Amino acid sequence: MNRELLRSLPKVDELLQEETIKMQLESNIRVLVLDSLREAIELYRKAILNDEIQALTKEEVISYSIKLLNKKNSPKLRKVINATGTVVHTNLGRSLLSKDAIDRVINVAENYNNLEYDIEKGKRGSRYSHIEDILIKITGGEAAMVVNNNAAAVMLALDTLCREKEAIVSRGQLVEIGGSFRVPEVMKFSGAKLVEVGTTNRTHLYDYEDNITENTGVLLKVHTSNFKIMGFTEEVSIEDLVVLGNGKDIPVVEDIGSGVLIDFSKYGFVYEPTVQESIKKGIDVVTFSGDKMLGGPQAGIIVGKKKYIDRMRKNQLTRALRIDKMTLAALEGTLAHYLEEAEAIKNIPTLNMLLCNKEELKKSAKKLKRMLQNKTDKFTFTIDNDYSMVGGGSMPTEKIETYVIKIKSESYGAQQIEEILRMNEVAIIVRISNNEVIMDLRTLFEKDYGLIVEAFKSMQNV
Repeated sequence: MNRELLRSLPKVDELLQEETIKMQLESNIRVLVLDSLREAIELYRKAILNDEIQALTKEEVISYSIKLLNKKNSPKLRKVINATGTVVHTNLGRSLLSKDAIDRVINVAENYNNLEYDIEKGKRGSRYSHIEDILIKITGGEAAMVVNNNAAAVMLALDTLCREKEAIVSRGQLVEIGGSFRVPEVMKFSGAKLVEVGTTNRTHLYDYEDNITENTGVLLKVHTSNFKIMGFTEEVSIEDLVVLGNGKDIPVVEDIGSGVLIDFSKYGFVYEPTVQESIKKGIDVVTFSGDKMLGGPQAGIIVGKKKYIDRMRKNQLTRALRIDKMTLAALEGTLAHYLEEAEAIKNIPTLNMLLCNKEELKKSAKKLKRMLQNKTDKFTFTIDNDYSMVGGGSMPTEKIETYVIKIKSESYGAQQIEEILRMNEVAIIVRISNNEVIMDLRTLFEKDYGLIVEAFKSMQNV
């Protein structure tokens, strides 16, 4: 039987004569069609040899090859639906861009633009000039520049101000910032020599003072945004660190992590230090992320004293770390909203999701539940209270009240439902708790309700 089935396997040349495949050749790259045909034939050949199938038709091979072809044509980086309730989800692309930011990206992507051209002077300009004025206006810094992420911003600042010199930092601030990237390692690559002071939970001003030498390059403060130490703790205030730095003529550099530009405590959140506050208190150089809490594209923003940032611009490392036209356009579009706080909250998706009204989430949960119940009876959908997370290493202790839809089924286990939703044509990412699938309305958009309903409908028909 195996030999007969093997002989019945169609050849590539034979399949190329089929009308269905000819149609695929008209709209697809030939090499992808051929690869898909060969892979489909090979899959069925192995299935025959392993006695996994007892019958075979040419149409089956063609159908499977088209599935493979569609997969090859699908972009590797593609849309997913975030039903986890984690707003700044690192694995799912972190912050979403505002409509204005997206429009600006499209504009510079499909047109020539003045990336490094000064239109008024008619000669070469600086790419940083497009973003510097608005950053100065919003943060109060004397100067500003942007690199490709915050780790790069920290590295550039230290490489410029502290290469072959000592950077004094509290032991409790030597954090891992995600993906196994650690502050001490970033400092090492910058050429700065790490000097740890204090203890994990308590660091005093005299710890900095006692370790200052003629080879001290900077006093470094790192905001531990991705964890909190509770209880018997103490850290040196910005004001005291600035006074010490000024008295010793040593620049104070602060890695503030997330680019918080509004005071979230006004909206019921725990207090997070803002960039403006650090600048106002006299920090010489502040670095922060363009995505995360700021809600823009991935970028590392540096603001502060002009004399230090001018030195960074001249550093050869700056060219290796610079951002492109699309990131600049997206960041400019995002920052434009921050000229008025209400506009930022209204238009920047990250802020909008974090600060949205809980009762609006309840209305959305009821609507999605009705849509789901109308299409399937294999599942039980229950609306319940729960908590969302900020994510992205920001505000780790903050739990945001939300509404979720909990899903159970007698036909499917929670793990099965999660996998089917994840493997949907548009992946739907959920979370599981107490053997229930949970979809958090905070990170869902009404435009995606139909896709979610269709995914459950497909399970209903199995």
